[in-house]
Amino acid sequence: MKLYDMIRMGNSNLWRNKSRTFLTILAIFIGAFTIMMTTGINTGVNNYIDRQVAAVGSEDYLQVMPAQMAEQFESLMSGSNEVREYKPEDNSTTSQILTDEDITKIESVDGIDSAKFYTMVTTDYVANGQDGATKYQMNASVMPTASMKLDLAAGSDLDMDNDEAQIVLPDKYVKPLGFASNEDAVGKTIKIGATSQVTQQTDEAEVKIVGVQNASVVGMGSAWMNDKAGQLIEDITMAGLPQEYRNQANAIVAQLDKDHISEEAASKVKEQLEDMGYSSMTLTDTVSMIKSFFDAITTVLTIFGAISLLAAAIGIINTLYMSVQERTREIGLMKAMGLSRAKIFGMFSLEAIALGFWGGIIGLAVAFIARAIVNPLASRTFLASLPGFTLIEFNPLYLLIIVLIVMAIAFLAGTLPARRAANKDPIESLRYE
Repeated sequence: MKLYDMIRMGNSNLWRNKSRTFLTILAIFIGAFTIMMTTGINTGVNNYIDRQVAAVGSEDYLQVMPAQMAEQFESLMSGSNEVREYKPEDNSTTSQILTDEDITKIESVDGIDSAKFYTMVTTDYVANGQDGATKYQMNASVMPTASMKLDLAAGSDLDMDNDEAQIVLPDKYVKPLGFASNEDAVGKTIKIGATSQVTQQTDEAEVKIVGVQNASVVGMGSAWMNDKAGQLIEDITMAGLPQEYRNQANAIVAQLDKDHISEEAASKVKEQLEDMGYSSMTLTDTVSMIKSFFDAITTVLTIFGAISLLAAAIGIINTLYMSVQERTREIGLMKAMGLSRAKIFGMFSLEAIALGFWGGIIGLAVAFIARAIVNPLASRTFLASLPGFTLIEFNPLYLLIIVLIVMAIAFLAGTLPARRAANKDPIESLRYE
């Protein structure tokens, strides 16, 4: 008997009991479909984040902070349950402050072109520059490097060397601030309010909108300002403090030179900084934390899919055991006609593989249908504020691997009943009633 004949016979034999075969394939389909959809969502999320990072184009800078602060930040982000012993020297406020001396040390590292304090401004509100009647809460950050390129809906990027205070506004503020459109907002002036940490007096700084940014996971919903705008806000929040307190910060932005932008070269720079007692990360490192969160969710969903496949494997064993029992005389007849144990085993194994194949293929087809329905629906509803975010994206190679894994699981599940069929005594089988 040729392989083609065995495959054809195996598929034909599956449908002797249609309801049993259908339920087994249904169980396989559920597991395969769940894994395919979670893989597609994971791919969609990661591809969107990668596109956002690529659009920013900021691979040439590091955010440097004291090692103690980085450990606390990492522990907070990871939700660590570790309880650490209190050590005054590790928790001292002064030990976590960076000064001009730190900038000099960081700039001496091979691979770093320049360094400056990371200005972390605190804003209270934003208001229209014309009337300022309605005020809205808004977070704003100073652009760490001129090489960052934002995903703009209108206008242009910040000019970091310009003496004019500039801001790139998130698109969600355009309508509330009274502008007719993104293009209408460009070139207009708005007021940003901030409060002094010492005098508790609130004052305002006028900044010019040079661009409107599309919603982005990189920006975290924050507005971006150039150094001049950041300095105006800092002058308000630091009013009343001695000048020496301004020449310090909790973090420093280090610009990598053009020969150290690659991941491997940047890693060597980070190692040098670590030896000096600093911790550093690129924008890619920061975004990877976001990815790890989504990866954890999809991993849990994938586990549920794997459990479904395990249940389906038990169904395959049951289906083929019953098939072997029902076809005992047929097996005896085939053996009496000279069919070898290997071919009997192969025939029933191919039936198991066929169950896995059809379950995987149906799961694949339904996954593509679901993608065609869910993606447009998501872009019009809960993802409407994130243009360019395709929720489900399939990697053809991953889908092929999933189908092959499903078929492999089906084969392994079918080996027990296949062995039982191959080992049956032909005389006893022919006598079976």
